[in-house]
Amino acid sequence: MDRLSENGQPKARSSANSGHVILLIDDNPAVASAMEIAFRMAGHALDIAKGPEESFSLLARRHYDAIVLDLNFTAGKADGCEGLACLERIVADDPATCVVVLTAHGGIRTAVAAMQAGARDFAVKPWKNADLIAKVEAAISRSSPAPAPAPTPAAFKLDSPLPRLLGESEAIEAVRDLVRRIGPTSAGVAITGPSGAGRTLTAMMLHAVSPYAAIPPLRVDLRDAAAWEALADARGTVILRHPDRLDDLEQDRLSESLPSMIRPIAIADSVAPLTPAVRRRIATVELAVPPLADRRADIPLLARHFLHAAAERFGRPPPTLTESAEAAIRAADWPDQVRGLALAMERAVLLADGELVDSSALFLGDSIKPAEAREPQEARHNFDLHQSERVMIEAALREHHHNISHAAKALGLSRGALYRRMERHGL
Repeated sequence: MDRLSENGQPKARSSANSGHVILLIDDNPAVASAMEIAFRMAGHALDIAKGPEESFSLLARRHYDAIVLDLNFTAGKADGCEGLACLERIVADDPATCVVVLTAHGGIRTAVAAMQAGARDFAVKPWKNADLIAKVEAAISRSSPAPAPAPTPAAFKLDSPLPRLLGESEAIEAVRDLVRRIGPTSAGVAITGPSGAGRTLTAMMLHAVSPYAAIPPLRVDLRDAAAWEALADARGTVILRHPDRLDDLEQDRLSESLPSMIRPIAIADSVAPLTPAVRRRIATVELAVPPLADRRADIPLLARHFLHAAAERFGRPPPTLTESAEAAIRAADWPDQVRGLALAMERAVLLADGELVDSSALFLGDSIKPAEAREPQEARHNFDLHQSERVMIEAALREHHHNISHAAKALGLSRGALYRRMERHGL
């Protein structure tokens, strides 16, 4: 099991001989295999991501001393746009990241753009492994470029990866953008949204890029009267849970109890119950974390991340979600939000029969229901539900080669129920 740092994050893995731990982002298996051998012989450990999505998942699970990034991932594309977008996201999340990019012969203009975007160095294809390893080692040894847009979060850098919100939806990118803008300040921030959607992770992201990142944050559950005693000696970031559940007198007491030289981050269901004095102190900015229902396009990639994380933790090979399973989890209700999705994927890793996870293996409890089991509340949701159900049925039929019995079982339906839904969708 991964060791935990004092920040509650998995500690970074180190290579056996105290060399560097490197992440290669490249979709060419031959290149990846050859590079893994070369770095290992040089005394370093190399993890491999086949593309940006997999790289973001790995970066959320461990810290790397450097990243070697190819700039093209789609066959026939050579403009470097995919790699540059990946680089910009990596550097935006952590400006101190050491990235060496790989570019094709004649792609010097792209390499220059990568350097301007925050890369430390570049190598031109074809390269010699010894030269590339030397470039990476030199890039690691150099100090972080100055000026940096945000302070280096020393406590996180030493022990663990930076906290990261995964996803490509506009809703989650808006959260990341707000974290980047207000994180480096000392302003009080109230993080709202449904429980389980990532409020605590967002709070840790704010802390990681704050002026107090080198000091482990103090967490106080305000419902526990005894926990208030820790506020007297607090310094740095203080994460306050449930201030909206205090009555007005308790909120007055909270306002008086907070030391002036701290950065308060509140986690609440809503800022509406906060008194003006408390809101001014701990909720200068409200940051709303969206529910999964508002970012359904992110659900499959989150599920894949949780599958791989659970497989690492339990020492199992990561299974693959079938097409119907991805459609099912994207369309389902998740009352426990991201937390519930993570639990479902952990259970899938433990109970998977073989290398694939089918939709029938996902909905094992009464708390999670496929899309067809829930009642639409608005005409817009009814349209989304109709489309999601059709997608799920089509995926199941394709996967089971239009065998009605097998597709119905995968969807958790009787043959008759599946026939009725197929007729409704004109399938």
